[in-house]
Amino acid sequence: MTGPGAVTVIWGPVSRGERRAAHTTLLRAAADLSGGPADRIRLTYETGGRPRLSGPGAALHVSISHSPGARAVALSTEGPVGVDIETLRPLPALRMARRWLGEADAEWLAGLPQADRVPAFFWLWTQKEAVGKANGRGLAHGGLTRLLPPPAPRPTESPPGAGSPSVLRVLPDGSGAACAVLPTGPGPHVLAVATLGGEDTRIEVRRCDR
Repeated sequence: MTGPGAVTVIWGPVSRGERRAAHTTLLRAAADLSGGPADRIRLTYETGGRPRLSGPGAALHVSISHSPGARAVALSTEGPVGVDIETLRPLPALRMARRWLGEADAEWLAGLPQADRVPAFFWLWTQKEAVGKANGRGLAHGGLTRLLPPPAPRPTESPPGAGSPSVLRVLPDGSGAACAVLPTGPGPHVLAVATLGGEDTRIEVRRCDR
């Protein structure tokens, strides 16, 4: 588990029961980080939907996400954190971007080859969702049109293997929020994390298959 000032993201595939698997993963990780027994840690939610832990894990900032076939959690000892995982699936990416996302996002997607648009859409969506979770507002109040750092030339290329360091990029809105799409290796999942502590926060990514 990571030390102070770092964020740990744990994710993995799930055959069924994604929500329950995400909760179990979070409680186990919180017990590991806090040094307290998992059966004394309870998961609750604030009115706005932000997850909170009680008991030995009360000092941790956490986030949780699940998608068909996968789950992910994030834990931090320093400040709010957000995580989002999505499973790639067919959708009208450009049409949805033009309806829901900002003009710059839609223009960027329109300039990509057709085959790249769906993964690129999820590249955008997961980061926006993660930032919204970190700031406690979700995608409300302009979250879908929130500007992200300029994308890499080809963010749809396969990322490096799990365990590689991930670099946060600061949002251009002056909020101090920073986000990144994280390495998951080959597979149909897109995973993103966000913090409010700027780009210097260290991110550790772990895959959990149980």
